[in-house]
Amino acid sequence: MNYLGVVIAVFSFAIIGLFHPIVIKAEYHFGTGIWPLFLVIGLVCLGISLFITNILVSAMLGVFGCSSLYTILELFQQKKRVEKGWFPKKTSLE
Repeated sequence: MNYLGVVIAVFSFAIIGLFHPIVIKAEYHFGTGIWPLFLVIGLVCLGISLFITNILVSAMLGVFGCSSLYTILELFQQKKRVEKGWFPKKTSLE
């Protein structure tokens, strides 16, 4: 039996679940100005994944890299959710 697909699926699910609170916390503490960090992380992970011969590690880096890039979009959408009052806005006193 080949469990590789299941392992990649579980890792993907975990990464997506991990990035959800990261988006909320990053936007709260740093605003949308932190997006270049996610760009660099995403591109580096995707670039490295191209040269990894181990399929599992390459796939995991690819998923992590794409999730980092998607986080950029989510940061700006999170900003809109904060403006609508759906999430707390950081005040200057915090």
